[in-house]
Amino acid sequence: MVLPQSTHALSSRAIVAALTERHSSIRDAFMLALLVLLLAADPASAQTDAQSGSRDSRELFTPGTEASITAGLAWLASEQQENGSFGTVTRYRSNPGVVGLCGLAFLASGSTPGRGTYGENLDQAIDFIVGCARPSGYIVEEDWKYYHGPMYGHGFATLFLAEVYGMDPRENVRDVLERAVRLIIASQNEQGGWRYTPESREADISVTVCQAMALRAARNAGIAVPKETIDRCVEYIEQSQNADGGFRYRLLEAAESKFPRSAAALVALYTSGVLEGPVIERGLDYMFGFVPGDAQSRNQEYYFYGQYYAAQAVWHAGGDQWRVWYPQVRDELIDLQLREGRWSDPWIGDEYATAMALIVLQIPNGYLPIFER
Repeated sequence: MVLPQSTHALSSRAIVAALTERHSSIRDAFMLALLVLLLAADPASAQTDAQSGSRDSRELFTPGTEASITAGLAWLASEQQENGSFGTVTRYRSNPGVVGLCGLAFLASGSTPGRGTYGENLDQAIDFIVGCARPSGYIVEEDWKYYHGPMYGHGFATLFLAEVYGMDPRENVRDVLERAVRLIIASQNEQGGWRYTPESREADISVTVCQAMALRAARNAGIAVPKETIDRCVEYIEQSQNADGGFRYRLLEAAESKFPRSAAALVALYTSGVLEGPVIERGLDYMFGFVPGDAQSRNQEYYFYGQYYAAQAVWHAGGDQWRVWYPQVRDELIDLQLREGRWSDPWIGDEYATAMALIVLQIPNGYLPIFER
C-alpha cells in the first residue's frame, strides 16, 4: 500500500495502521504518537507542506536533530586534510566523490563557498576537486585505476560543483563543470545508462542514477544538457523496474529488487521530471516496505547510500510520505551516531557515512537546489 499524497491528510488511525501493517516491528510508541499529532492537524496540511517546501518541514527538527547535525559537521570539518580532501580508508582516500559528498553536507547547513561556518572548508574542497579534473573532463584522483567505479566519484564531484556554481559562479568551476558534463553525455551507452568508467559499453542503475543527478544539478546551474540524454536515461531506469515495484541492478540481467538502488532510481526519476505515474507509485509502494526504525532497516546493505536516496525520494513525494519517513530516519540516524559526532562505514569510510547522514538530516533546511520540488 502506498501512502497517498493528496489534498487531504490521512487520518491518524490510518497512518498508524499503515505503519503497523507494513513495518510491524516498530516499537517506538512515542514516534507513533508524534505522527498522530502531526497528521491530525488541518486536512489541508499535506498540501501546504508540499507547496511550501522546507518551511513546514522544519517542524520535524528537534533539539536532538540540531545537536546531532552540529556535532557531525564539526567532526567532518576536523577530518579535512590539508589538500582539501577527505577519507581515511585507504581504498577511498582522497576520492573526489567522497569530497563532493562532504561538501554537500556543508552546503546543506547553509554555508557557501567562502562564507559561513564552513565556507573555508568548502573552498578547500572545491580546490581539491578542480585539481582532480583531467583535460578530458574526467574528475578522478591520481590513483583512480585502483578504485572501484571511478564514475561514482565523477558523478558526485560533478553534482557538488554544479551546486557550488549555482551559488557562486566561479569561472574555474564553470570550466571544469562543463567538461565534466560533456564527458557524462558522451559516455552514455546505447541503453541510456552509465557504468563504472566513461566508456559507452555497459550500464547499471546505480552509476546511472549518479550521473542523472549530476546532469540535473548542472541544468539547474545553467549548463546545457541535451533533452535526449535525459529522456534516454529515464527510459533506462523505467525499464529496470521489476514487477514488485523495486529495481534490478542491470537492465538486461534478471535480478531481484533491492531497497538502496530502488530508492536511488526513484530520486533520479523525480529529478528528471517524472513526478507521478505507475512507475513512481509502484516504486514508493516497494520502498515503504523498508521504513526505518528496526534492525531490518539498520542491517540493510549499503545503509547510508540507501537512506541518502530514500530520504530524497520521500522529500520529492512530499505530504504524508515525507511526514512518515523523515521522523523515522531522523531518530534512527541520531541513535546510530557515535560519541565523536561521526557515523561509521568500515568499507568506504566514516567521512562518507557522516556526510550522507548529515545530508539526510538537513534536507528540511532546503538549502541545496537539487532538493527543490
